[in-house]
Amino acid sequence: MWNYNYYVYILTNEYGNVMYIGVTNDLRRRISEHKGGMLEGFTKRYKVHKLVYYEHFDDIKAAIAREKELKGWSRAKKNELVETENPGPY
Repeated sequence: MWNYNYYVYILTNEYGNVMYIGVTNDLRRRISEHKGGMLEGFTKRYKVHKLVYYEHFDDIKAAIAREKELKGWSRAKKNELVETENPGPY
């Protein structure tokens, strides 16, 4: 049986006022890409590269479903999730 690793993660900027939610199969590499500005778009533009939360999955469909669920949450609910698992300041 193969072990698969997928991660849903939340990043913020140095001020904690912007959030980004993504999914990847290699969390370490992906965070490095964000921090290095290798990915064009939102995270590069707003310097969103501070990891504040992640979840592990072994099924990509479950990871994608969770990513979509979190993206649909209010900012207050996302903040509560991060604070519960990773007490700030972040």
